[in-house]
Amino acid sequence: MTKILIVDDDEGVTTTFARMLRLEGYQVHTAATAEKGLAEAEQNHPDAIILDMRMPLVDGLGFLRRLRAFDEHTTTPVAIVTGDYFLDDAISNELRQLGAEVRYKPMFLEDVVGLARHLLKVTH
Repeated sequence: MTKILIVDDDEGVTTTFARMLRLEGYQVHTAATAEKGLAEAEQNHPDAIILDMRMPLVDGLGFLRRLRAFDEHTTTPVAIVTGDYFLDDAISNELRQLGAEVRYKPMFLEDVVGLARHLLKVTH
């Protein structure tokens, strides 16, 4: 079964995204912090990761930098989801260099499912 990890400090977002993806047949793991997300990634080896940009302590970029340091996650497809339409160019460029897609909130059912399918096509 295809595994997707959702990392977002907003429980409502995490719960909604997870429910949508489970209805589509994906196995979904969630984490509310970057630290827990990295532990989940190490333990469960997701096929794709959907990640919030703005989180306390370690943001999405910090998570992605640390994720890419693991040999088994150098090419794991990742999408950064943010409500911040004015990301600094340097941050946007680094996200792309680290192999992340950038998507903007709000995301509706078809957006989340389409994003998951897109991420999974990258590796399969």
